[in-house]
Order: sequence, then C-alpha cells, then structure tokens
Amino acid sequence: MVDTGVPCGYLGYADRMSLPFELLPDTRRTAPEQRAQMMRDPGFVKHFSDHMAVATWTADQGWHDSRIENYGPLGIMPGTAVLHYGQEIFEGLKVYQHADRSTWLFRPEMNAARMMASAERMDLPQLPVEDFLTSVRNLARVDREWVPFGEEMSYYMRPFMFADEVFLGVHSAARATYAVIGGPAAPYLSDGMTPVDIWVTTTYSRAGEGGTGAAKCGGNYASALVAQHEGARNGCSQVLFTDAATHQWVEELGGMNFFAVTSDGVLLTPPTSGSILAGITRDSILALAPTLGLTPQVRPISLSELFAGIVEGDICEAFACGTAAVVTPIGRLVHKQDQEVEVIPLTSAVGDATRAIRTSLVDIQMGRAEDRFGWMHKVEG
Repeated sequence: MVDTGVPCGYLGYADRMSLPFELLPDTRRTAPEQRAQMMRDPGFVKHFSDHMAVATWTADQGWHDSRIENYGPLGIMPGTAVLHYGQEIFEGLKVYQHADRSTWLFRPEMNAARMMASAERMDLPQLPVEDFLTSVRNLARVDREWVPFGEEMSYYMRPFMFADEVFLGVHSAARATYAVIGGPAAPYLSDGMTPVDIWVTTTYSRAGEGGTGAAKCGGNYASALVAQHEGARNGCSQVLFTDAATHQWVEELGGMNFFAVTSDGVLLTPPTSGSILAGITRDSILALAPTLGLTPQVRPISLSELFAGIVEGDICEAFACGTAAVVTPIGRLVHKQDQEVEVIPLTSAVGDATRAIRTSLVDIQMGRAEDRFGWMHKVEG
C-alpha cells in the first residue's frame, strides 16, 4: 500500500481538489511535416514534443496552478535552491502506440508511487498519485501525434520535481515546481539485443546505507558518471556497482537493475534495500518469471558467488533492465583485480531466458500479447 502522507510540516491533502492539468489556450503546435521529419530518426528523445505539464507547490498554498503549456524554458533564477543543493527527483515512463493506433501507458501508478517515495526521502512535497496520473495522461493525450509507431518505438516521458525557492541557506525549500516533458524515442540501445560488456567497480560507490540510493534523484546518476568513464576506458558500456561498505555485494548498474539466471532456472536479483532503486521493469520481470518457467529469487548476491558461478557454469546468463533499455543482455564482466584487469566471459549470444523475458515484456507493452497483469493503461480521448 502506498503511503500517501506528506513530509513532516507539509500541508495535508484531505480537503484539496485534484489538479486538472488543463491545456492553456493559444498553445502552439509543430507543423506536421516538421514533426514527421523529427520522428524519422528520433534517437532517444533528441526532440521534445510541443507541450509540458507544470504545477507549483508552496508551503502556504500546497499544489496549485496546474496546466499544460508550450514546452519551453522554466525561467529559474541563479539563486534557485536546486542549482546549489540538488533537491530534485524525477521519473521515466513510456507511452506506446499499438497496431490499432491507440496509445497506452505502462504501469504509471508505479511511477507515481515511486515518485512519492523519492519526494519523502528528498524532503520535497509529495504529489498525490491521482494528480501524477492526470498529468501524464493529459500530456499523452495532447501530444498524441508525437507517439511514434514501430518496433520498440515509444514516447518517453520525464516527470520531475525540484526545489524552486530562491535562497542560499541550507534548508528544505518552501516552493517546488513539478513538470512533465517528453518526446519520441527509438530503442535506448540501438543494438539492444547484443550482449554488452560491464565494468565492475569496487572503487566507486553509487550509494550507501542511509543515503539516497532508493530515491530516483539526479545525484545518484551524477555520482555514477566517473565510474562509467572508467569503464569506457576499459572497453565497457555500463558499470555494475557493489555495496559501499565492503564492495563485496552486487547492487545495480548506474541506471539499471541487475539479474542473473542459473543453470537450473532460478532468476536472481539483489533485494532493493535502501541503496538500490526499486525498478518498475525489475518488478515486472519478477512477476513474469514464473510464466516463463523461471523461479524468481530475491536475495543478496556476492561478487565472489557471481564470478565463481559464471566460471563454473552455475550462472549461465546475466542482464540489466530499466525503462529506457528494457532488457540488456550482459556478455562479459570486466574488473580490476590486484591491479590487473580480469575479464569474465558470460556469453557471446543472447541467452534463452533473457530473450524470453525481453520478448514477453515488450509484447505486452506493444499490445501483441494479452495483458494478464493489468499493466497497460489506455490514453482515452
């Protein structure tokens, strides 16, 4: 059950009206031929759609002034708190166009609940679930023509919230801005089914106990960049982090959760403790696993168990998952041991379990398979 309370000292919502997020009059639209040109090769959100959803929170008024307006500058001042103290959070979700040209959101209520949890951790105001859902539904409806059609094409949405008070003292802001932007997206990794090499760092940490690892905030991603650069120098495209205290336990990648598949059909993933983000794709995969003959098991995984399991054949597949890339197979784990770089090969081809999981999930998202879990939400109107 989602805790819909708000951080200590913030206004409650018992008697408030829901936010309408209505389209402002006289908003502009991109010419169809220009939009079509942008969508021929969209990359991963290289172009943003015409509109954005926006709302304001203040300590004395709560949430108010919600609207959908033209995508454009937010106009913050140089002294705005978020620029100095990083008090911000965000989410990521996709809108899909099915074969009948209807448009659908995938599990948006999970993003809403996670954003509330992130807000609580970062001492930002919590946006109620229904208001979050209204904002993403209405933006998806208004910018429906920006949702591309094609294999694994989508409209990627980025809801975010930040401290919008102008001050240089260290305290939680009394004013915040919430916004949702988005644009057409091709697959995050163009060769998404080609196994990638992963750098295993025991030097840098993504998050520690009591930190912000379980919140979806920019600082977690910024702290991962130096390790990703280190990995790139060693020929790797992503980084797998270990626990900050001992560097003995597998946690997650810079922006994705980690899974391993054993030779006897067990699907392993670390528990989402306070230092690991509770991924929505991760949760979906755990629910899908039994339907594919896999036994999901959430438990700590040590680096020594992982490496030994791969070498001895007990672990035959590994992959990373997240909203942007969906499922990315892992081909090799690369790490530094006693000043020497060691390569632990997993597979040069996509494993059967990894392929089955990815196909099953994408087929539900694209409307090609029955949605037995009730994950898809149609964008009406």
